[in-house]
Amino acid sequence: MNKVNDYRLHEVVITAIVIKSDKYLITRRSANKRRFPGKWTVPGGKLEVSDYIDLPKETEFYWYNVLEKVLRREVKEEVGIEIKNIEYVTSLATIHDDGNPSLVISCLADYLSGEIELQKDEADEYAWVSLGEAEEYGLIDGIYEELVMAEKQLKGEKMEWKRFGKNRDGKENP
Repeated sequence: MNKVNDYRLHEVVITAIVIKSDKYLITRRSANKRRFPGKWTVPGGKLEVSDYIDLPKETEFYWYNVLEKVLRREVKEEVGIEIKNIEYVTSLATIHDDGNPSLVISCLADYLSGEIELQKDEADEYAWVSLGEAEEYGLIDGIYEELVMAEKQLKGEKMEWKRFGKNRDGKENP
């Protein structure tokens, strides 16, 4: 079990399963990344206080749509495109080897505009893939299931995350 640095503080990450013409955008993390180098994933990034602190509050006490703004900024920075119609898909939590707990919020978003231009220190390759094609890439564990969830969500089906394909023991899941 990992030692937790602070049980009250979480790194908050938001990711986008971007869809364009029935294909999903995946990127390969740069080899210099501390976590999951060389693995395929979907674009996204961390929430920082600077993402909202200097903006006017929508109410007396609160900033709204913070995660959506962060996701739009991160996707633009990482892959150079604009997105729209952001919808929640699922969330996950982990405690990294360095003791920092993370909460990751995974969303589905439609491609809006722009050409892919990778931020090289983040990702070194990209692909637009179908669900079947995604299985051929070395995705971070759990991302394929998130793509399945997104595909079902696009068809109006809601579900919670569960393992598809082979489980960690190599046995087929339903």
